[in-house]
Amino acid sequence: MKALHLYAGPKARAHIAQHGLLPEHVGVIPGAAGGPKGLILGPLDRFIFGEWLPQSTQPIDLVGASIGAWRMATACLNQAVAGFERLEHDYIQQRYEPPPGQKRLSPQQVSEAFRQSLQAFYEGRMTEVLNHPRYRLHVMTSHGRHLLHREHAWLTPMGYAGAYVCNAVQRKAMGWWLERVVFSSPHKSAQGTRHGLDLPFGTNDFATQQVALTEVNFMPALQASCSIPFVLQAVHDIPGAPRGAYWDGGITDYHLHLNYTPSSTSPIVLYPHFQQAVVPGWLDKALKWRHRSSAFLDHAVVLAPNPEWVRTLPNGKLPDRSDFVTYAHDFDTRVKVWQQAASASQQLADELADWLDRPHTQTLHRL
Repeated sequence: MKALHLYAGPKARAHIAQHGLLPEHVGVIPGAAGGPKGLILGPLDRFIFGEWLPQSTQPIDLVGASIGAWRMATACLNQAVAGFERLEHDYIQQRYEPPPGQKRLSPQQVSEAFRQSLQAFYEGRMTEVLNHPRYRLHVMTSHGRHLLHREHAWLTPMGYAGAYVCNAVQRKAMGWWLERVVFSSPHKSAQGTRHGLDLPFGTNDFATQQVALTEVNFMPALQASCSIPFVLQAVHDIPGAPRGAYWDGGITDYHLHLNYTPSSTSPIVLYPHFQQAVVPGWLDKALKWRHRSSAFLDHAVVLAPNPEWVRTLPNGKLPDRSDFVTYAHDFDTRVKVWQQAASASQQLADELADWLDRPHTQTLHRL
């Protein structure tokens, strides 16, 4: 494989050595935060959810933060492939131009534009997402505490400074400032009755609350999961959830480095990702010692681009948020560059499909 690298935890590797990798082996699929980087996962998403997983029938937990939550919610639509195609188009075509006399859009203006985009994308289709017969969606958000309980012009920067310091000392200590709140669509039994809000991962690593995801709170929860601090406004007082400010789920769970607990019958955590490292929180980006794998990922198979292949993309890198600045006055070129990267990513899906026809551990890298 030239474009795709497969990384496996020890239990996932042992499973593949004995049983191969079949659609029915998958119990959890995470979707990381990461903004435009997630664009290269479009072809993988379309193949996995459109062709491969429909060959099985087991329930699967979909866990997403930020753009990953948008992707995982899209997977729950009745026409998921068409949904992923639209997501890719809409994300690439984002355009945030300030009005005359204004240098940049305010967080309020960006939030309103994004709210309208989500509304147009999911309008009339929330029932599809929440009642998917197989997929159970978990939307990750970061709920502010103490100085971060409400968004404020100067208290919020102070609160995030405190969160940064606490996190640098110990990740769990950041829970004094921010807690993980997961919005989960309830289980649905074969008889159609709803029950339980258990999570597909342990929560001893970080302060966590769970809330039922409903048609009333779906849109604010999804917008909150994508609300980057200081770029978008926080979403306040989401119905059915603890009061206060909610920000991007990637703050607490950037790449969803969670203590996954998949079922014994479907033990694989299949993770389409844009890099090998599964970084715990957004504030851990500079803390390289927290980028290593752990026992939390023992069941994981991470699908990520080969760094050498990434260097063949436009500008030798994945699309990222810096492109909004680089091409601030050249919208058409940014769109062209992002479309080229998204199109080239079809090679990732093609190589995965070939590998799944004859899976073997020799091509698995250690996670």
